[in-house]
Amino acid sequence: MDFELDNEQRQIRDTFARFSDEQVAPCAAEFDERHEFPLALFRRLGDMGFFAMRYPESLGGSDTGLLTYCLALTELARGSMAFAAAASMQSLMGTQFLHLLGNADLHRRLLRPALAGEKIGAICLTEPNAGSDLDGIATHAESVNDGYVLTGQKTWVSMAPLADFFTVFAKAGPEKKLTIFLVERGQRGLCIGKPIEKMGVCAFPTSEVTFDDCFIPATHRLSRDFGDGEVHLRELLGQIRIITAALAIGCGTAALDAAVRYAGERKQFGKPINRFQAIQMKLAEMATDLEAARRFLFYAAWLVDRDLPHHKESAMCKLFASEAAVSVCDKAARVLASYGFAAEYPVQRYLRDIRFTLIGGGTSEILKLIIASQLSP
Repeated sequence: MDFELDNEQRQIRDTFARFSDEQVAPCAAEFDERHEFPLALFRRLGDMGFFAMRYPESLGGSDTGLLTYCLALTELARGSMAFAAAASMQSLMGTQFLHLLGNADLHRRLLRPALAGEKIGAICLTEPNAGSDLDGIATHAESVNDGYVLTGQKTWVSMAPLADFFTVFAKAGPEKKLTIFLVERGQRGLCIGKPIEKMGVCAFPTSEVTFDDCFIPATHRLSRDFGDGEVHLRELLGQIRIITAALAIGCGTAALDAAVRYAGERKQFGKPINRFQAIQMKLAEMATDLEAARRFLFYAAWLVDRDLPHHKESAMCKLFASEAAVSVCDKAARVLASYGFAAEYPVQRYLRDIRFTLIGGGTSEILKLIIASQLSP
């Protein structure tokens, strides 16, 4: 396993690092305070081809591997977790099922514009009483002439207030199994609730979505067979977890950078605090954890790029990276002491935002169960 980056990978990483430093990071605090999504910046990212990176050239993409994509995403998360989370949603769960299962008309009208950043996609999976438990999903679709009627409620739908189309998981068919549908904005019976107020990723809009006898044309059933929704979702879960790890590493790296800068500037007892062993130990631990998480990310993405078994490793990668990054952000706040608690410094935002990665892609507790289930007796 050679994780040495090639010239193209380094160029892509550096391109998005500059974009993050010059255009994302400088406005991250403002958008966080105003709870406002940077739509113009989002469109600019589409112009750069980020949303289409994982997709084939026939759709306007560059068909890069997952590792290359994660290099770019990590740099975006270093500038703003909220912005990077929205970008990852658009380029993965918001468009993947439409790409795999949508017809030519849906590709032309929705997928291609979404990959260019001109339209926004969202996914409706979680419900008030169903998160990790897919069997608990209650949203259902009933067959009618020329289509289906969708009824139910989804929650924690990222980008819902701005989305142009929604990929919806609902029970359908004779056996009421998990099936994938597509609902376009403006469809009668589709109701988007007010944004959910959150402690972190405040510029990443999230809300409830309700389907009240919402009619869906037959062409908008993405699943080819009733009940294949869980299969398609599980095939994507590994990538979702690896991408969540990339988000965690990006935010953790920003926290480490902030702590290193502060420790070199802050003086106590006549010398910079980075001369004290207690601070040095924290910085060393932070850097080591992030490097280990980065190497784990490379390995898991390497497996995916070569179509090798990866579900145990992707769960391990996400578990380790998210927990490590939470610890890194906490240590950064301790290095800054009272200023780690001050709104004028970004560390408090990193500390709030990083908890998003403990939830997305499966909680740590669920991931541990998945890992344990795949260990040989």
